Amino acid sequence: MNWRRATDFELDLLAEWNHQLIEDEGHRNPMCVAELRERMRGWLFSDYIAVVFANDEDVAYALFRESEEEIYLRQFFVRRDKRRSGVGSRAMAILFEEIWPRDKRLTVDALVRNAEAVAFWRSVGYLDYCLSLEILPNERSAQTCDSETPTLAAGD
Repeated sequence: MNWRRATDFELDLLAEWNHQLIEDEGHRNPMCVAELRERMRGWLFSDYIAVVFANDEDVAYALFRESEEEIYLRQFFVRRDKRRSGVGSRAMAILFEEIWPRDKRLTVDALVRNAEAVAFWRSVGYLDYCLSLEILPNERSAQTCDSETPTLAAGD
């Protein structure tokens, strides 16, 4: 498998794949492909790097940002017709061995309901660290206080 750093010539491809990623993972992002293209353009011209992986044809991409202490993998996508064939594992091996420095913490987010993604990340070495919880405005219900419920400060 080969890889190359993505350029603005690949914005259409990356935006389409990003749209498929949003659908596949069940994310609630409502952006259309054109909006995703503009967002991707902004990322590529700021502090993000996109890498496209190919065999005879393009099969996957990764979008990440490197800081002093970590590499944050924001997006990772394997074409639907290439999944479960080792493409994702090979692409991650390239990131680990050829692209990313070994002295940085690696982080990735996965939606908890996307069990396949969570299993994949664990299979390539990522460990569970944090779970973010939320209540959306239209899902709030009246909260009741229970005198037996302990009070915890955020971060405890």
